[in-house]
Amino acid sequence: MATPRSVRDLGRDFDRYYNPFETPSQSTTDLTALLPRHSSMDSSRHGGEASGQMSRRNSNPFADESNPSNHLAITPATAAVTIPGDAALDEKHIDVPFFPYLDDRLGAPGTEDQGYTFPLYWHEKEWDDDMHLPMVDDDVKLKPTLRERFSRKNVLDTLGLAFMIIGLLCVFIMLPVLSWSGINIIGYNDTPLDQMWGYGDNEPTWATVNATRKYPLLKNTRRGLIDPDTPKTERSRVGVNGDKLNLVFSDEFNDINRTFYAGDDPYWYAPDFWYGATRDLEWYDPDAVTTWDGALHLQLDAFGNHGLQFRSGMLNSWNQLCFKGGMMEVSVSLPGPAGVHALWPGVWSLGNLGKPGYLATTEGTWPYTYNECDAGITPNQSDSSGMNKLPGQKLASCVCPGQDHPTPGKGRGAPEIDVIEVSADYSGLGLGVATQSYQIAPFDTWWYPNVDFMEIPDYSLSSLNTWTGGPFQQAVSTTTMLNNGWYDGKAYQRYAFEYVPGNTSDSFIAWTVAGEEMMKFDARAIGPNGNVGQRIISEEVCFCRSTLES
Repeated sequence: MATPRSVRDLGRDFDRYYNPFETPSQSTTDLTALLPRHSSMDSSRHGGEASGQMSRRNSNPFADESNPSNHLAITPATAAVTIPGDAALDEKHIDVPFFPYLDDRLGAPGTEDQGYTFPLYWHEKEWDDDMHLPMVDDDVKLKPTLRERFSRKNVLDTLGLAFMIIGLLCVFIMLPVLSWSGINIIGYNDTPLDQMWGYGDNEPTWATVNATRKYPLLKNTRRGLIDPDTPKTERSRVGVNGDKLNLVFSDEFNDINRTFYAGDDPYWYAPDFWYGATRDLEWYDPDAVTTWDGALHLQLDAFGNHGLQFRSGMLNSWNQLCFKGGMMEVSVSLPGPAGVHALWPGVWSLGNLGKPGYLATTEGTWPYTYNECDAGITPNQSDSSGMNKLPGQKLASCVCPGQDHPTPGKGRGAPEIDVIEVSADYSGLGLGVATQSYQIAPFDTWWYPNVDFMEIPDYSLSSLNTWTGGPFQQAVSTTTMLNNGWYDGKAYQRYAFEYVPGNTSDSFIAWTVAGEEMMKFDARAIGPNGNVGQRIISEEVCFCRSTLES
């Protein structure tokens, strides 16, 4: 007998689907009843009777004549099985006839009697039958009682869900609303320290130090913006217009070995980076900034650092100490030798929107000081001559809806006011030269301001800087010859600028050296010109910065 090779070879009667509504009269023939209960040793009797009884079967699953693909021919001869008389048989199978056709339809008679040991179908009830075999009385039989509805588990689950919902509403709705409205639920000083848990008698004695405040908690610590070492006589100045200016901040740098790493000082910070904006030859290291002998020291060393040949220091007060209007004055002994083109020391201020060395903060902000909405805010100032190569004012007064802006409707930037930038003269005199500048954008036509609103009291001391700008900034600037005795710690000299913010004739910038005015101009000098409008004497809060560059 050939082996079936496909389901189609098994015939139409090979049915695995059980019909639960089948009646005994409609059920299929019990094939085991057709087989006699006798030893299979009698091969002739087995073969003859089995073949005859097979003919009374409803259908032969392996002999479907209507299926053209069926190549099996089942006859009484092929259905008979002959077993040699001397064959050894298992005693428990002596009376079990072998039936070659496995009737594995659902609901068919059990197969264990036929010698098959695996179950084809189980009739016993399983634990999950009620879940997938619904009955008509389930709505009554399975209806929960009132006791079941208010069981301990249900009550706790409901309370837990309610608390969770209330907590989420408090965190994501109530707290943001209270924060936005400014309501203070718990006052900062509602609970005095002596009423807090663990305070007073509950504290172990070993944990109480200086409880009576016999000793001051801090020693030699500044308690104000004015350095206690600043002499009383130096706590005021008379401005260029005769106005009295009172001191609001000072630092004498008298304490030795101060450090200025991040977080070391409340006012100053020495960065650790390369200043790529000017392609400096040195790396700025906080270790190169310290205090000694009553002065701040910026030290330039000629040794390798981060792949560069020099190491120097920068000190600034960005985001720590800022000012707007007034006077900024420093007393400096410049690095020597004097009159030699090598070093580039500088002290200056910058609008706090720009952070030194971080070009993403200065792009589109430095050195803009503009509140108009015209060609001055556009890239290149809408000029094709190459006079301006700036990307345009990033924080202009007119911005698109939803655009990032700290004060919509107000033009913002980071203009620069230099106290001094020192180099050497080019005339062969061997003298040091200080430039004092206001660097702005957008530009006057070819960077020339209106000189009718500028004054230089003494041309023997200072003169108008012939360099008025370039494609990245316009400089309203003056140059001053310096005394070579003001270098290398031999003597200190005072350099300062005074300014009043705004865009009127009362707004001005003036520079002084040793208390004498070098140059002054008011806002009309940078008024409307060409395709740009009025530039502003810086209204940005500024921070202080000092560098020693090469």
